[in-house]
Amino acid sequence: MPRVRRDAARLVFKGWSARKVGRYLGFHHTAVMKWVKEAKRQGDVPIPTKSSRPWSHPKQLTKNIVSKIIEKRKSHNRYAEALYHELKNEGIKVSLSSVKRTLDRNYLTKKKSPWKRFHPHQDRPYPLKPGDLVELDTIHIMVDKTKRIYIFVFIDVYSRWVYVRCYEKMSSRISLNFVREAQKQAPFFFNMLQSDHGPEFGNWFVTQIKKNHRYTRIGKPNDNAHIERFNRTLQEECVDELPKDVRTINRALRKYLKYYNYERLHNGINFLTPMQVVPSY
Repeated sequence: MPRVRRDAARLVFKGWSARKVGRYLGFHHTAVMKWVKEAKRQGDVPIPTKSSRPWSHPKQLTKNIVSKIIEKRKSHNRYAEALYHELKNEGIKVSLSSVKRTLDRNYLTKKKSPWKRFHPHQDRPYPLKPGDLVELDTIHIMVDKTKRIYIFVFIDVYSRWVYVRCYEKMSSRISLNFVREAQKQAPFFFNMLQSDHGPEFGNWFVTQIKKNHRYTRIGKPNDNAHIERFNRTLQEECVDELPKDVRTINRALRKYLKYYNYERLHNGINFLTPMQVVPSY
């Protein structure tokens, strides 16, 4: 159709009337006249098809309401339901779907990534002994603008026993080797592994690990609460004061793990150390 419109305008410029061109191409002459007008504005190029969306609607939101929705979203970054109730409390009548549509049209919503893979849900086991549920995560540390190093972290939810190691790269194979090394060091057997949806814990890792595995639920940050809190403790008590070098960090981590597992008291396990909890099982 863009080329047909261009050809119709060419015929008119050659001397044909709009009615003659319309009969020749099978369109109404008023449409041909609009194409000629567009050709004069755009030049001798294919005339693209415009959206059929109407310019206005009797029930469309006013500019004042639209600007308030955008302003509230940018000021506190609240979600559509919260914005809807805030507007309702201010006496502004607007539907929830209109709020969502306004945010979407102004590119203020975060779209779900098409590359996210679906992982079947698996119930989160309740830890009754060491190894019933162990959590995995990775800390990314920026060395410069282009280079990173990675700290792989492991924690047993029941005993709070931890194992940590730093690597120059991040991959599923490194994750696999890290878990196998942690199993050699751990005084108990791992029954269930839990990780987030990071690429280092992808499908290949799950098939090769040969252990029960579950992914954290989307939008449920408490699933990984223990390891996220340990990540903060590890950085504050050890990593933040070290140079960003893998060998230096690993030497310091070996000393810190002995302190954390054998000496550091934990409120979550009645002010015992992890190695005081593990031997009882």
